[in-house]
Amino acid sequence: MVMVMKVSKIYGMDIYTDGGKFLGRVQEVLLDLEKGEVIRLLMEPLSSVSKEEVKRIIREKSILYKSVKSVEDVVVVSKGAMGPAEA
Repeated sequence: MVMVMKVSKIYGMDIYTDGGKFLGRVQEVLLDLEKGEVIRLLMEPLSSVSKEEVKRIIREKSILYKSVKSVEDVVVVSKGAMGPAEA
């Protein structure tokens, strides 16, 4: 069964680990346009930031979407989801 949801619904959702720890709020959603899928959820906006700041946000303030376990009223991610970003 394929789950379909508007990307705009994810913006502003709280992100929690499956252990109940609050991590932040979804500020940006990165998409793979070729595959048509979400790659990463960012907890800081990318507007008007430098290239170095974008790298920091992706490294420190984002979640790989493959770590997402559930998206309902909040986003629930695997406990180790805030590890270093993949290059």
